[in-house]
Amino acid sequence: MRTYDQIHKILENSKIGIAGAGGLGSNVATSLARCGIGKLVIADYDSVSEDCLNRQYFFYDQIGIKKVSALEHVLERINPHTKVEAHDIKLTEEKVIELFTDCDVIVEAIGDARIKQQLIESVLVKLPEKHLVIASGLAGYGNNNRFTTEQYDKLWVCGDQEAEVNELNPPMAPAVGIVANMQANVVIDILLRKL
Repeated sequence: MRTYDQIHKILENSKIGIAGAGGLGSNVATSLARCGIGKLVIADYDSVSEDCLNRQYFFYDQIGIKKVSALEHVLERINPHTKVEAHDIKLTEEKVIELFTDCDVIVEAIGDARIKQQLIESVLVKLPEKHLVIASGLAGYGNNNRFTTEQYDKLWVCGDQEAEVNELNPPMAPAVGIVANMQANVVIDILLRKL
């Protein structure tokens, strides 16, 4: 059994990369900051919009602000000891490698399927020693038991791996939050296995 002090020391000396600062990324980041993660490297190129407040950890007065800047402010209020390295960029293969090479774990939190696939392939091929925690299938609502975590070597997949976002099955705060917190929980588990 680990003591709180042992857990805290591991977490405060950890660096986590988060690709995306929307519904998944903003919720993963806030959970990890609350747990005492020492450093978060967050990349996103979008701005906070009113139509996304139903699932993203932002506030009405942050509409129009770049997500990474808004999230950095939110995280400062949650845990001023968590250092945030915010990058207002669209991720490319080169940027993924540049930003996340020295992170202990990388979290994929991207809505764009093409960029998501590019990130996953980049990490698996160029950074095979890294743990990568992704999400797949988080649309809709209800039936909490459909969400699982699957491990494929150093690739972790959280969600139901089926529910695609569409007009009849939109992303909503409860399901997005569940999957984001599953991702954060996997990150903590990976880090604490080092003890």
